[in-house]
Amino acid sequence: MAKLTKEEMSPLHNLDDWDEDVLKRYPEAGKPAKEKDGFRNYDSPEIDGVREFYRLNHKYQTYDNVLAKKANFLKFDKKEMPWWSAMEYLNTLIDDSDPDLQLDQLQHLLQTAEAIRADGHPDWFVLTGFIHDLGKVLCLFGEPQWNVVGDSYPVGCKFSDKIVYPEFFADNPDTHDERYNTKYGVYSHHCGMDNVHISWGHDEYLYHLTKDYLPEPALYMIRYHSFYSQHREHAYDHLLSAHDHEMFKWVDKFNPYDLYSKSPVQPVVSELKPYYEDLIAKYLPATVKL
Repeated sequence: MAKLTKEEMSPLHNLDDWDEDVLKRYPEAGKPAKEKDGFRNYDSPEIDGVREFYRLNHKYQTYDNVLAKKANFLKFDKKEMPWWSAMEYLNTLIDDSDPDLQLDQLQHLLQTAEAIRADGHPDWFVLTGFIHDLGKVLCLFGEPQWNVVGDSYPVGCKFSDKIVYPEFFADNPDTHDERYNTKYGVYSHHCGMDNVHISWGHDEYLYHLTKDYLPEPALYMIRYHSFYSQHREHAYDHLLSAHDHEMFKWVDKFNPYDLYSKSPVQPVVSELKPYYEDLIAKYLPATVKL
């Protein structure tokens, strides 16, 4: 792949632009979709990078791209630090161009986790809410936004028309490769998601960081919370096993906390830090290798 331009690296004003696009597509049940003027308003709001983001995402998220990214990043040789320090490292992603809540990444994660905690879920569920976006540190390692966030989907088989902006897959080489452009591609009927390669991003990366430490429901939440074409549209039922279908119920439980827990009320980090440090120590090793 030729060297990417600045615009190809970062078509979004802010990583949260993708989250807000998801909210517009999947508004909270029983509530109207957020009006356009309720979202961040730039001088030229029509120059929203979301469409360009998906054009690039759908062009470059190939089967070979996913295998290459796994070979690179799953060596976990970029940084090593305590988990809380990694969460603070994630804060360097905050973008001053965002005129909305001005919440940093850590505050959003605390809001998500505190909403889960308030509803009385198990502590591992709370921890999952707290760390679920940590994989966005990929941006700090030079990954373009379209290889970090965005709706996730299988590669190695035909791209579903239930994926957002499906027309952009026309520029993806796999669309024209007979190995990958059929319903099953390199997979088989109900083969199970463990045997399926998902587009590269923060979900898949964090799953591999945590897969030896957290309960299986937590791992499904982490790995598939951006897989909207399945857990909202059921586009890939033919690949899921019976066990996958049961576990995706946990993804459905998690998703509202991720999408609908943002609030202008900022968590008091200093008050919450001892609880979350203890929770991290209960389930995870002292340091994380990124």
